[in-house]
Amino acid sequence: MSKIGRKPIALGNLEVEIKGNEVHYKGKNESGVYVLPEILAAVVVDKQLLLTPAKDGKKVSRSQLYSQWGLHRALLSNRLMGAANEFEKKIEINGLGFKAAAAGSKMTFTLGYSHKIDFELPKGVTVEIDKTGQKLNFKSADKELVGHVCSVVRSLRVPEPYKGTGIKLATEVIVRKAGKTKAA
Repeated sequence: MSKIGRKPIALGNLEVEIKGNEVHYKGKNESGVYVLPEILAAVVVDKQLLLTPAKDGKKVSRSQLYSQWGLHRALLSNRLMGAANEFEKKIEINGLGFKAAAAGSKMTFTLGYSHKIDFELPKGVTVEIDKTGQKLNFKSADKELVGHVCSVVRSLRVPEPYKGTGIKLATEVIVRKAGKTKAA
């Protein structure tokens, strides 16, 4: 049996309605529809959502069923968690004069290049910047989208291992290298 697929998803204060293979959900941040494959079925029991193999679904191999079961359980769980509470990722900018500024959905980065870099935030993602402009907090109901935005922002100036300057995730550790030394 799929270890991840069989875990129940706690619903909390979400409204969930199941119509065939569609799971309609509504929370304080987001509402939407998640479509399950034909081989899976959803059931709500005691404020928990359970995914089970469909009785009348098409026949597939056991390994394919288990992989699809775990995958869709994880994706559906992320959608439901995002509808209840926003996901957030923190980014730090290190470097003399390196900073970010936001105006609406546009961000401007000063990262030591000869020009400033403009970045348009996708719909559904918000950012909070501290007064120094070096600590950014991205929030979204979509876990995949907030992760993608953070990876794109990080790629604007990847941290370098000698001084540690650049953009990094707050949880990331930069392994520093020793610089050149004089030979005796």
